[in-house]
Amino acid sequence: MHKRLVNHCTIDLSIIPSGPILIKSGREGADPTNPDMEFVRTYHARGWSIYLPGSSLKGALRAHSERIVRTVGGDNNSKKIWASDPLKGDYLGKNLNGYDTYKKSSFTDQMFGNTSIASRVRIEDAYPVDLGQLQIEERNGVAIDRVFGSVAVGPFNYQVCTAGEFRTKIHLKNFTLAQLGLIGLVLRDLNEGWFGIGFAKSRGLGTVRVQYNSATVQYPGCKINAEQRKICQLGHNKEWDWTFLLGVGEFLTDTEAEKYGFLKPDHQDSPVRAEPMNLIGTQMTWQGKSGVDDLFMRAVRGWSKVLGGATA
Repeated sequence: MHKRLVNHCTIDLSIIPSGPILIKSGREGADPTNPDMEFVRTYHARGWSIYLPGSSLKGALRAHSERIVRTVGGDNNSKKIWASDPLKGDYLGKNLNGYDTYKKSSFTDQMFGNTSIASRVRIEDAYPVDLGQLQIEERNGVAIDRVFGSVAVGPFNYQVCTAGEFRTKIHLKNFTLAQLGLIGLVLRDLNEGWFGIGFAKSRGLGTVRVQYNSATVQYPGCKINAEQRKICQLGHNKEWDWTFLLGVGEFLTDTEAEKYGFLKPDHQDSPVRAEPMNLIGTQMTWQGKSGVDDLFMRAVRGWSKVLGGATA
């Protein structure tokens, strides 16, 4: 499916620290006045500043995605592998074609990739919206020996950010509604503090708030038939109501959907109407928190179908 692009979702959001957060730099500077643990920095358009790497955000989101699917999907479901066990090595076997490689991959591997298939999820680095709003301070700590209860390492000091707004985008291509719904569940849990990001999460660091700005779902191979109020697939006779949210299975033949294991039908009605994209294609846009929450609410219905065993 990576050779085609049938749908694409972009979620524009801001990450706001609820308390101190720290994503450590992988190297120590030569300046002895700097703290032992520094925040990762980069030179952005607005100057030299701290930021939240997309790789760190993706790792946290993937880990919690696996936690969710293992919780509600179970570990011993013979019909579907929800999250692969990294200690078991290559669980797919050898000499598989593209269809079987995807179908036999675990649910989270189908989203975030493995050694055989590429990721469908891409997360941009989160840069500060306003450098003047950032509040950075230093804190002190020690590492306690678990056996003797004495100080093992330290004291040491580390840098944290306690205020500011970091803006990023999550991209999901060729997605099923179940995959989009799982992203919504992960972001909900991140906003509610069920898991954190960065360093020392068990010691109170890493909790953030998630602020939705907008979400856009695009169908680059479709056009709008305004008279009939339909979304029409170019080069095919498929059409849908122009308020339908469409998963990847909708754009495939029954044979292709079965080979990949995609759910079909995979659509939900919505209050948003599709509009033409620039040049060619169609798109649907949800604005603000209430709009993006509505999108995720409809996508989670597809996630519920997968849990019910509706997939091939």
